[in-house]
Amino acid sequence: MGKMREKHTGLSRGIFPPVLTGKHRLQKVLAAAGFGSRRKCEELILAGRVMVDGKVVTELGTKVDPEKNKILVDGLPIKIPERIYYAVYKPEGVVCTHRDPSGRLRVIDLVPETDVRLFFVGRLDLHSEGLMLITNDGELAQRLTHPRFGVPKVYRVLVAGVPDEKVLTKLVKGVHFADFVARAKRVRMLKKYKQSAVLEIELCEGHNREIRRMLARFGHKVYKLKRIAIGPLSLGKLKPGQWRVLTPAEVAALRKAAGLKP
Repeated sequence: MGKMREKHTGLSRGIFPPVLTGKHRLQKVLAAAGFGSRRKCEELILAGRVMVDGKVVTELGTKVDPEKNKILVDGLPIKIPERIYYAVYKPEGVVCTHRDPSGRLRVIDLVPETDVRLFFVGRLDLHSEGLMLITNDGELAQRLTHPRFGVPKVYRVLVAGVPDEKVLTKLVKGVHFADFVARAKRVRMLKKYKQSAVLEIELCEGHNREIRRMLARFGHKVYKLKRIAIGPLSLGKLKPGQWRVLTPAEVAALRKAAGLKP
């Protein structure tokens, strides 16, 4: 675990196979190697800037094996990076963005520095805290984020007032907003105080400030919001600002939850 940004070492990065193995579409391989989005990589191919085994390839459907085929972009060989998986405890006040003109501390600043493109899984707003996954496994990140795959995220929420059973039921049935319908998969009352309560809320979709907006609809302001799990991955003993490398078993469990091969 660690709090400060540092250069990668084999120990801090963990030992995982490359992001891609076996045959894949050329644009997917280029994207995994850090050449931008698949659309951008398709443009590179169509422009004749990509060579496979000494021949220029312009067919978008071409499949290659990055471990067996020699792939060049503008005459330089590509390199498929090893997979990186970090569990991170985002503190309140840290932003989930790659660039911040205001110079605020970013989640990406909490993990070891690397030249590869990293993805956030489970963005949290400025005033929320808790578990995030940071990885260069774009396919896993997309599946864990997209509501179609139904990977749940669990939150512990301190609210003003004590929501009654009717409110808890409505949170599960759905709250209609102008741009979407917010639904909790599960809501559980953990603690009741005189003027506040602690709820555990499970969501399978993630809209901006969703939980805060849902509870505000019923007059319950959120005092504190912390994500404690993403699918089978839990926050565990991490403290605010800390990170740790996922174990192979945790990576396998996440990929299984997202419908991918271990």
